[in-house]
Amino acid sequence: MHASSAQPAAVYDASAADLEAVRDAVAAQSRRVTPGIGDMKDYLAKQVADASHREVVGPLLPGSSASGVVVHRGWVIGQWGDPSVPEMCFSATKTVVSMVAGVAFDDGLLMVDAPVEETIDLPLFASAGARGITWRHLLQQTSQWDGDLWGKPTRVDVQSWREGNESAGGEPGSRWSYNDVRVNLLCLALTVLLGRPLPAVLGERLLTPLGGSSSWSWHGYRNSIISLGHADVAVMSGGAHWGGGLWMSAYDLALLGDLYSRGGAFCGRSLLSDEWIEHSWRPCVVKPEYGYLWWLNDTGRVFQAAPTSGRCARGNGGRHLLWVDPDRDLVIASHWGDGVDQLLAAVSAAVPASS
Repeated sequence: MHASSAQPAAVYDASAADLEAVRDAVAAQSRRVTPGIGDMKDYLAKQVADASHREVVGPLLPGSSASGVVVHRGWVIGQWGDPSVPEMCFSATKTVVSMVAGVAFDDGLLMVDAPVEETIDLPLFASAGARGITWRHLLQQTSQWDGDLWGKPTRVDVQSWREGNESAGGEPGSRWSYNDVRVNLLCLALTVLLGRPLPAVLGERLLTPLGGSSSWSWHGYRNSIISLGHADVAVMSGGAHWGGGLWMSAYDLALLGDLYSRGGAFCGRSLLSDEWIEHSWRPCVVKPEYGYLWWLNDTGRVFQAAPTSGRCARGNGGRHLLWVDPDRDLVIASHWGDGVDQLLAAVSAAVPASS
């Protein structure tokens, strides 16, 4: 077994979990491979019901196969496929955006309840309806911002319409809507706030100190370029509805999840404050199963068969997942697997909660 980002005991206590049950669970997950992932352009086209603005403007990465890793108490106790292979993370990217926002928060650059237009100079926040949007609204997907970004209008991101949570207009904070265009707006705002590309911050402040690999990458669109100072800077996307987004292995995702499970500390050094993590996992008033771009299973609505102590990043219907359960000191990272709720239930049953 291999140690994760934490400082585990020198030897894993094999009595701490039902390892045979974990092996059975990951073996079953390895067989639940999402079909059609070898042709990503065709796969992506089938995910979106609206034909308008269907043009893919970011790069695509064909899926390899189902892969993942289970980390308990800082030790890998189960894995399937090849967890070192990077895959498109789809909307699990959004939670990594939140992690980068945490760096800005800890550096004193981001005050969650400050209006964005008072913090940075971006004309997109200058309209009467946008001036009241705060960083919290962007992080909780309650901004209700309406407009076009990188050639994609908010109204064409059909997932929120299909699920019945989109609303036309309204005060910031009044409604929750799952919308990639608005998350891309947050990515733009964070890039301006930090004055650097988001991958540079993620790598320097989190993944490199954690011992992450060099195989991951983060992508925007071919037209998502801005001028910062005297340089052109690429702005990343927060999902993959039109390509792009985070491409990362299960191993590296698990490193980030383990950091959150342990309060943001690694080898005695705080990489993220426990204050940020606690706020990130605080339920949104108008969407209690959502935090700062994290899904919260407190009420069991996200994954009914999984423990209510779990928090997760999920993309493409859960086919990409980072599950963090602090009560069990448990992290699960999964790529390209269907039926992930069965994996969560089986592994959680095999790893008892701490007394």
